[in-house]
Amino acid sequence: MLHTTTTAAERRAAFRAGLSAPGLLRLPGAPNPLGARMIEAAGFEGVYVSGAVVSADLGLPDISLTTSSEVAARTAQITRVTDLPVLVDADTGFGEPLSAARTVQLLEDSGAAGCHLEDQQNPKRCGHLAGKVLRPPEDMVRTVTAAVRARRDPDFVVCARTDAAAVEGLDAATDRARAYVDAGADMIFAEAMAGPDDIAAFRAATDVPLLVNMTEFGRSELLTAAQLTDLGVDVVLYPVTLLRLAMGAVADGLRTLADEGTQAGLLDRMQTREQLYEVLDYDAYAAFDEGVAGFR
Repeated sequence: MLHTTTTAAERRAAFRAGLSAPGLLRLPGAPNPLGARMIEAAGFEGVYVSGAVVSADLGLPDISLTTSSEVAARTAQITRVTDLPVLVDADTGFGEPLSAARTVQLLEDSGAAGCHLEDQQNPKRCGHLAGKVLRPPEDMVRTVTAAVRARRDPDFVVCARTDAAAVEGLDAATDRARAYVDAGADMIFAEAMAGPDDIAAFRAATDVPLLVNMTEFGRSELLTAAQLTDLGVDVVLYPVTLLRLAMGAVADGLRTLADEGTQAGLLDRMQTREQLYEVLDYDAYAAFDEGVAGFR
């Protein structure tokens, strides 16, 4: 009730332990804190704060318009309500290496278990769109080095994302990944993998945990959790899935409301009051208030 029952340090240690254990960690993107509660209730292993989702929720495209403060604030809202570890999309670190270092500390203070930083040049764009421009690998190495040195909790995971496969080719992308690991990255995010062969190449090239992105309507074949496990993937993101489902339902509902003049025909597609209260643990709040203030 009101908050998690675990500390940020405990969730970071749990994330580290999960990365070291066999099996795949599945992290859906939470569009908001309520979504994070539902992700936990559904039995997933972690929660993702997607930069694309934070941008879209603010009515903005994902082109470096959000700030580190906005992302940290959304992260704090989400980590407050879930005992699952939360991984955060920190874009390019919101600036030069010193800015990336500050971003890591902001996200530590927000309760995150880790973040990923990418090697695109600003203004960045969705990893599954054309026209991406990369920073020189030595620039990204400096960013990773700054991020690793800035963290105060050694369990905070610094993940390096490379977008190079779609721009420079797979060999250049795996070379970059190795350089980022040498700089101290705890995990590699191989973005925009076309299919199993690309993932297998990354798995063979690095000996740290590997993260891939199963986003819809992008460059990647949508593989199952079982297929990803067989390929040796450690973490999979479903970054925008819940937002797309929710906004698709919103659009359909608005059309029905406009056409029919009532929401009566939509009731069987809605989360009920009882279901919402169950997610929110409403009864625990009522019991607490009654126990303290005698309110019924």
